[in-house]
Amino acid sequence: MEAEKKPPAVSDVGAWAMNVVSSVSLIMANKQLMSSSDYAFAFATTLTGFHFTVTALVGWISNATGYSVSKHVPLWELVWFSLVANTSITGMNLSLMLNSVGFYQISKLSMIPVVCLMEWVLNSKHYTTKVISAVIVVAAGVGICTVTDVEVNAKGFICACVAVFCTSLQQITIGSFQKKYNIGSFELLSKTAPIQALSLIILGPFVDYYLNGRSLLNYPFSGGATFFILLSCSLAVFCNMSQYLCIGRFSATSFQVLGHMKTVCVLILGWILFDSALTVKNILGMLLAVMGMVVYSWAVEAEKKAAAPIPRNKGGMLDGEDVPLKARVSGVPAVDLEDGDVKG
Repeated sequence: MEAEKKPPAVSDVGAWAMNVVSSVSLIMANKQLMSSSDYAFAFATTLTGFHFTVTALVGWISNATGYSVSKHVPLWELVWFSLVANTSITGMNLSLMLNSVGFYQISKLSMIPVVCLMEWVLNSKHYTTKVISAVIVVAAGVGICTVTDVEVNAKGFICACVAVFCTSLQQITIGSFQKKYNIGSFELLSKTAPIQALSLIILGPFVDYYLNGRSLLNYPFSGGATFFILLSCSLAVFCNMSQYLCIGRFSATSFQVLGHMKTVCVLILGWILFDSALTVKNILGMLLAVMGMVVYSWAVEAEKKAAAPIPRNKGGMLDGEDVPLKARVSGVPAVDLEDGDVKG
């Protein structure tokens, strides 16, 4: 008798909830840390290095205590993945610096069709008309509520293209690695985090100096700034874990589409906590985006049910299929009168 599969420690809803809550909380904490009116910690790339350092430490403790089991993944694949992931982070920061906020938001929205295209090319994944329509609705809704001024230049456009390509490839690779090496989301994160942490800690300060002309060595670390850095790192652990978990269970496309719920939450919390403007245009865009997410979830579930094999009973018949009348005699097999073959 086959052993029963161990149920996952976190449910699907729990995984999405963890990602949304941790991501939104991380954005709020970073906003407080980086705002010029608060602690003005303008070292985003280095801060990401801190995030992966703490994540790597948590992974090491988990392996050392036996909570998780380390599995083999070739070093060259881990280095390649870390290079793509770090290029994504650097490209996003450069894109935000060189382009307007409006174009930066458009570049983030473009990840949805790029991920769909890459999954089609790399994994031969096909999408139904309902799924494609829902994706378009989500992108339109988020675009309406976030895109304002749009200014772009050659350098900024190149950085945005590199960032979008690398981010999409990174998210698809997370799911591919988990299937290829039969490795859990947290175990894979524990493998990649140390390499990303080391490279970002070394290169981060130079990238940040190029971005804002300020040196990390001259930053006045106060008690409040240190607290928010530690809070940011703690939230990043949950954010990274839930990202790997969601992509592993679902797909990079679902992570992109449903992940825009975070954008809606950030806009609402910005209005509540930071007195950010919330116009009728923002509200209509958010409603459209949420409607698109609901339709997307329904379309994906419908697609899964359509692709699922039809269950059969022990006799090889479809569940619910009627048994021939001549086979209903108690204990008597059905006989074909034309050739005498026993059918039951």
